[in-house]
Amino acid sequence: MTHFSSSFTTLLKISLFLRLVSSLSESIFKLFTIKRKKQKKKRMSAASSTTAAPALDKVDFLKLQNGSDIRGVAIGGVEGEPVSLTEPVTEAIAAAFAAWLLEKKKADAPKRLKISIGHDSRVSAQMLQDAVSRGIAGAGLDVVQYGLASTPAMFNSTLTEDDVFFCPVDGAIMITASHLPYNRNGLKFFTNAGGLGKPDIKDILERAADIYKKFMVEGLTNSEKQTSTSIKRVDYMSVYTSDLVKAVRRAAGDIEKPLEGFHVVVDAGNGAGGFFAAKVLEPLGAKTSGSQFLEPDGMFPNHIPNPEDKTAMKAIIQAVLDNNADLGIIFDTDVDRSAAVDSTGRELNRNRLIALMSAIVLEEHPGTTIVTDSVTSDGLTTFIEKKLGGKHHRFKRGYKNVIDEAIRLNSIGEESHLAIETSGHGALKENHWLDDGAYLMVKLLNKLASARAAGRGGGSKVLTDLVDGLEEPGFAVELRVKIDQNHSDLKGGSFRDYGEAVLKHLENRVDSDPKLQKAPVNYEGVRVSGSGGWFLLRLSLHDPVLPLNIEAPSREDAVKLGLAVAAATKEFPALDTSALDKFVQAF
Repeated sequence: MTHFSSSFTTLLKISLFLRLVSSLSESIFKLFTIKRKKQKKKRMSAASSTTAAPALDKVDFLKLQNGSDIRGVAIGGVEGEPVSLTEPVTEAIAAAFAAWLLEKKKADAPKRLKISIGHDSRVSAQMLQDAVSRGIAGAGLDVVQYGLASTPAMFNSTLTEDDVFFCPVDGAIMITASHLPYNRNGLKFFTNAGGLGKPDIKDILERAADIYKKFMVEGLTNSEKQTSTSIKRVDYMSVYTSDLVKAVRRAAGDIEKPLEGFHVVVDAGNGAGGFFAAKVLEPLGAKTSGSQFLEPDGMFPNHIPNPEDKTAMKAIIQAVLDNNADLGIIFDTDVDRSAAVDSTGRELNRNRLIALMSAIVLEEHPGTTIVTDSVTSDGLTTFIEKKLGGKHHRFKRGYKNVIDEAIRLNSIGEESHLAIETSGHGALKENHWLDDGAYLMVKLLNKLASARAAGRGGGSKVLTDLVDGLEEPGFAVELRVKIDQNHSDLKGGSFRDYGEAVLKHLENRVDSDPKLQKAPVNYEGVRVSGSGGWFLLRLSLHDPVLPLNIEAPSREDAVKLGLAVAAATKEFPALDTSALDKFVQAF
């Protein structure tokens, strides 16, 4: 009996304890639920205040235009660079592009239009992709997300015919800011007619400003709901890379692995071009060990992804030499620019890349016109016209200017098959006038593969032999003469008007100097020959800057040309000529 009583007492204590625990758990759960509701309410309040800001904040959309692109600051944290490409701003721009596209595609009105979206490796890419998707879906169009992609692939998606990949799309948007720092981002737009031009971008930004003014919290919330039902996700890059592989195989006579025995290293600079090693070179049989910075990393920890950057070029040269490679290939962040390095570490970029591509294209199209930007060398002109038998048409800076000029020449009966800038932007008529860094490199690989198929080896010597005879300057420099927009000498006018006045004054001085001779045909700035070399002073496309390029047989000769420019610019007090003064005084 005592034992039973003791057991009963124990059970009673356990029961009371469990009730107490249950009661405490319920209380804790209620407190946790209340806290969570408060936190959610707080987050919603914060989100509402953030989302509501667009209806209040003023945004100068036109300041986001960068020629035929849109560029802005997408990530905060850099002093003096406030965020300008916010999610609501980006959503408004995407909605404006959708409206612009609907207007252009009126003939296809019964069809529901599709827009593809891709991005490079930037840290703000996902955030902006979501905003772009909301803008498109909110306008009633379908969204096809590609994820990490290259700019050329986005244009290709407007041409590809493949229902499995929802192609062709009616428009495409690439989220990229090329080689700019990690905190920047931007947008490029395409239709099957190519990339949009400056007037189109201005039109879209003006539309975006109107859309942005009408944004309300409720509308932004609804666009999120619409987006979820309008998005499709596909691996379009597999289609794009497959086409590049097929192009090389065709050039080599349909050999499965035409690059077998070649060692090619790739430097993607942690941008979007890492695919080229595994998805293009290796299927063609090339060895790619030693390739570097292929992993996407929007902080760009190793070097700027830019073929014009000296540190970047030094990195790919070292990779080629360390791995005894036949060829090195380097891309910019979104793969619309590229350069190469031969087996000896010699750079194939700028004038050399233009000379190499000209040699390849003129073999295929004898006598054709090669269109370049304004800062190419006199030696390149001699090489194209005297050695290769082509015609060199030197035009304005800006890859879109160069491409549009080549298209214009063809329209008036002057055959042109290549438009290429010294920056590495290169477009071919055979590739729909798309500036595609990967396709340029494929043209080089085609040359290696076809030479191998014809029984001619020699690795990259096949390429370097093509630029044999290119006369290169003994000395070259680029200096920047800045315009102080706040200086009283501008008298309230624009920096562009002031810069044009500087150029006109320089032109007049050159006319009165027998030692200097103006270029007979020139489309940008003032280009002058003298002292065995030349200089070009021009006005920047977007900034209050007059870039000065000088090439000469020696530094002494270059200084003589620099002095001629210095004498003319000293009469304009709003100019910061410190870089030029330092150059001419240091000799």
